[in-house]
Amino acid sequence: MKGKVTSFDIAHLAGVSQSTVSRALRGSPLVNEETRRRIQAAVDELNYKVDKNASSLRARHTGTLALLLFEDPTADDSHINPFFLSMLGSITRASAQRGHDLLISFQQFSHDWHADYADSKKADGIILLGYGDYLAICDKLKKLVDQGTHCVRWGAVLPDQPDISVGCDNISGGLAVTTHLVEQGCRRIAFLGDASSHYPEFFDRYRGYTQALADAGLDVESVLQVNAESTERSGYDALETLLARGVAFDAVFAASDLIAIGAMRALADHGLKVPDDVALAGFDDIPMASFVNPPLTTVLQDTKQAGEILVDNLLRLIRGEPAESAMMPAKLVVRKSSVRPR
Repeated sequence: MKGKVTSFDIAHLAGVSQSTVSRALRGSPLVNEETRRRIQAAVDELNYKVDKNASSLRARHTGTLALLLFEDPTADDSHINPFFLSMLGSITRASAQRGHDLLISFQQFSHDWHADYADSKKADGIILLGYGDYLAICDKLKKLVDQGTHCVRWGAVLPDQPDISVGCDNISGGLAVTTHLVEQGCRRIAFLGDASSHYPEFFDRYRGYTQALADAGLDVESVLQVNAESTERSGYDALETLLARGVAFDAVFAASDLIAIGAMRALADHGLKVPDDVALAGFDDIPMASFVNPPLTTVLQDTKQAGEILVDNLLRLIRGEPAESAMMPAKLVVRKSSVRPR
């Protein structure tokens, strides 16, 4: 072969992509052993030498952080959960204040975004927002960490997680909401939201809900729980499912404000008044929560502080300093939707 051998030549001989060659030469765990052996055989055959100067250049810091937003089902074309819009603003400001640019990207769960990021070398570290099903993404998070990627995530703080995360104390938030509803005289409180390890934030809010019921001497009834994703449509459908079961309920705790707003519309369509007939509360305190009628009781998550902690933790990882997951307090915000007439 004439001229200098490149990684593209290795890729051609091994029958793989150039990006796979790059991963294999870096020792990335994303490359399986059989593929790694084929690439190494091609390297030996072509007497390929890694350009250490170029490799060193790629290893230098870019001064840029990457923010990955995962597409959410929304009523408009934004595909962004409104909660993450305020988080996006705080992360952008925190990055700029610390002298870093922010590269924002949309991703779909089906794509190999974890591998693509490792190849791009466009940023020194990555912040993840809106990852959806935690069990489905956990393996990709582990691979990111194993390949040496600096990564932080907004989400539940779990004992066995592979990465660093920043999240809200969802259990205490769920406890506060449900206790408030009990104090309003509610005794049959429904919960709308996925109560499983697939969605650990919702699951923790459900745990707070069940703890408050137990504290009040009330039974936890499975018939009063309906799975729902964080969209208005899902909240509407969940409330319809609850009504179709024919069970009595006098309050609804929705695992997110979007679910609550959808449930509010379904209640109105069935001639039920909030809060006179059914008290209602959500979680997140998105801007829309204070403008619906009646204004929505919810739980505030401090997005400004969250953005700063996410950026600071990521910069610590990039500098090789220790970083720890952080849990922020939840604050109950009482509005008219849950205040029952006396």
